[in-house]
Amino acid sequence: MTRIGYQIPDFDYPGVGPDQLFEAVARQAEAAERAGFDTVMVMDHFYQLPVLGQPDSYMLECYSLLSALSQRTSRVRLGALVTGNTYRNPALLAKTVTTLDIVSGGRAQLGIGAGWFELEHRSLGFPFGTFAERFDKLEEALQIIVPMLRDERPTVAGRHYQVTEAINQPAPIGRVPVVIGGAGERRTLRLVARFADESNLLCSPPEIPRKLDVLAAHCEDVGRDRSEITVSVLRSVHIGRTHEEAMATARRYFAERGLDEEAFERARGLTMSVGDPDELGEQFQAMRDAGVDGFVCNLPSTGHDPENVELLGKTLAAVVG
Repeated sequence: MTRIGYQIPDFDYPGVGPDQLFEAVARQAEAAERAGFDTVMVMDHFYQLPVLGQPDSYMLECYSLLSALSQRTSRVRLGALVTGNTYRNPALLAKTVTTLDIVSGGRAQLGIGAGWFELEHRSLGFPFGTFAERFDKLEEALQIIVPMLRDERPTVAGRHYQVTEAINQPAPIGRVPVVIGGAGERRTLRLVARFADESNLLCSPPEIPRKLDVLAAHCEDVGRDRSEITVSVLRSVHIGRTHEEAMATARRYFAERGLDEEAFERARGLTMSVGDPDELGEQFQAMRDAGVDGFVCNLPSTGHDPENVELLGKTLAAVVG
């Protein structure tokens, strides 16, 4: 499972129009593979998220893109971080992920979450519902998707989804890993304990030990060995060859989005890492020491430059060994 993963979170690059966009994305995936990343992931959204851009910023449908990237890479696993369960029927999603596995030669993984971006749902007509309803849907969906990915034929008569002896042929080439994203202690981490191979946490570094304790407790409740589950952390990274370069790049990125110094410092304390390779190495090593197995990182300000992707890969590889 994930030691170092590279996420591509946006598709607006300087001077790049739709006719050049796929090549720009493919170059990032190729650079990630060269740099030693074991996984390449894209977001599953149709509108860009706040902070990263505007709703009408470029976004590509993730599974079409991942299938295309499978033809430009040969080693990395490919998946969404994470699929919004609310966007697809679960049986269709199982078939989609299986097809990605077939066309990639056995390199697909399923990343999934409950869905949360209300604007996107309301604008495009996806039912949003309440927080509880979205998690109820996710729990039902996993009872369909996971067995279908394991070459089983589930029958589920749920409140939200119903399938009868659901067939998924051809089956995936190998065992498709299941990654559940999020850090909710009551429901998300319990679903990880029941269904997932990997937990991808979005939380601040000081919160990591508590999240791991909660996950261990859920594993004990469901009779599962906690050591079976890989735990990775999602981080947005602004890297530079010097401290000053990294800070200037990050501050410029925030200023271009109308965000002030307070927002910048708040992000640094939560889910963002800024610095030169040595500084970042220390930050990521501290998270490893707290019990994290791996990292998934994106480069929102400089990922369009493959050299930065390779620099980040080398920095992370030095931490995880």
